[in-house]
Amino acid sequence: MSQDPSQNRPPLDAYWRRVRRLTIALLASWFLLTFGVIFFARELSGFTLFGWPFPFYMAAQGLTLLYLIIVAVYMMRMRRLDRILKNTNDAR
Repeated sequence: MSQDPSQNRPPLDAYWRRVRRLTIALLASWFLLTFGVIFFARELSGFTLFGWPFPFYMAAQGLTLLYLIIVAVYMMRMRRLDRILKNTNDAR
């Protein structure tokens, strides 16, 4: 007999719920980082980092590094979620 496709739904539903939650969290952090530095640039200009005003440094290099961290977090978490889904499917 063939397997019922509905048997595979609960792990997939949980997987996609986690993927959406991770994506929303990382997009929100991306938005808040970018918006925060730009919106509060005048207030943050009193700080210096390596001799440069903080907003200038963040716009030039800091945000790029933070974006790379966001991508790395996404990659690591998705790899872990994919492994969990594979193990769940293999156990069936």
